[in-house]
Amino acid sequence: MRGAGMPIPIIIATVLRQTGETGVHTHYRTLSKWFESGGRTPPMVVTPYDRNKWLVYPVFAVRRLIAPLNASLGLWWYRHWHQRCLYLNLKATLADGRACVVYAQCPMSAEAALTARASPAQRVVMIAHFNLSEADEWAGKGVIAPDGKLFDQIRAYEARVIPRLDRLVFVSAFMRRKLYERIREAQAVDARVIPNFISAPVPTADRPALMGDLICVGTLERRKNQRYALEIAAAVCQAGYPLRLTFVGGGPDRPALEKAARTLGIEAHVLFTGHVDDVAGLMASHRACLHVSRMESFGIVLIEAMALGLPVFASRVGGVPEVFDDGAEGRFIPLDNASTAAQLILDWLTRPDALQRAGVRARARFVARFETGKVAHDLVGFLTAPATQSTRAVHSPSSAPGMNGEAHRISHARRSDAVE
Repeated sequence: MRGAGMPIPIIIATVLRQTGETGVHTHYRTLSKWFESGGRTPPMVVTPYDRNKWLVYPVFAVRRLIAPLNASLGLWWYRHWHQRCLYLNLKATLADGRACVVYAQCPMSAEAALTARASPAQRVVMIAHFNLSEADEWAGKGVIAPDGKLFDQIRAYEARVIPRLDRLVFVSAFMRRKLYERIREAQAVDARVIPNFISAPVPTADRPALMGDLICVGTLERRKNQRYALEIAAAVCQAGYPLRLTFVGGGPDRPALEKAARTLGIEAHVLFTGHVDDVAGLMASHRACLHVSRMESFGIVLIEAMALGLPVFASRVGGVPEVFDDGAEGRFIPLDNASTAAQLILDWLTRPDALQRAGVRARARFVARFETGKVAHDLVGFLTAPATQSTRAVHSPSSAPGMNGEAHRISHARRSDAVE
């Protein structure tokens, strides 16, 4: 794509705001810091919010009016306008046609980049952060029905976008397998499994004072299954152990979870912190991490805990079994039996030596497999390596496709320029 020795610029494309606390933000923020630590210019981040803010923000805000009346229509509005504004900003960024890699953080970002690029030298690579599909994620949040029209449209949209990518990154072998089962054409895309990564925390002279036993980090929403974490905590307390459980993060389910804690009689044992800037510091003041999501393509919070030497108790779903081994760095707990889960957790909480050994193994596994240095190097190498075959021909339509099915029915040979 460029002359020998010339670095290929990487442009990160995302429909999210540039700053935030999601796993996607953690991913590209960590990558950028890795570039900076090596004295290199970090990737440019392009978002829908970069230009014409006087127009963009009011348009995006309309969703707040629509969503309470029709959640599916509100989501459609969000997806349509975020993709379109990202497309316009990418089009301006890529207009010179110079060689680069656009590292898209979701299918919407990928479609915006594929539509906006001005030459075959502008490679589009997507990382599959989502759990199964973005349709499944929104259904898991309770925004759309898993058997509804928009659910099917989003999945069909992904089936049209992903096979047109130049390269594809999976955060787990599980995610690769599930996507290939759903979109067989994606198997033709050059792909690699590269796990998520974070930088090792700076060691401190003394460990923070112990604040709690288990810490549960994540948005308080249905798909994260925190109600079940409360049921486990109640079972532990009923067994005679005075468990202290901390929830970190905000979200729509907080009032219901606080009520559930009172109903279960464990409100004195549970702390809801809301948003916390120093999550790692708070994690370090706990004995282990509890994670009970119903689905995870990877589970970045698990490696955040392991980096601090915390054992993890997690559901055996999705890509989680690729993060740690049962009985070594953590324990797999059932999602349908709080009493059994409580006994597995108690077995280690009541044996400090076992918990400490698991923490040492957790830290060692993190350093060996998930620390930024090696993994980021592998990722950038894959993003920028010379193509093994010619890049697909690029067609630049006059405007970004809309979000309905017809507007996105795009083949390799021809693209629609229809706008919703």
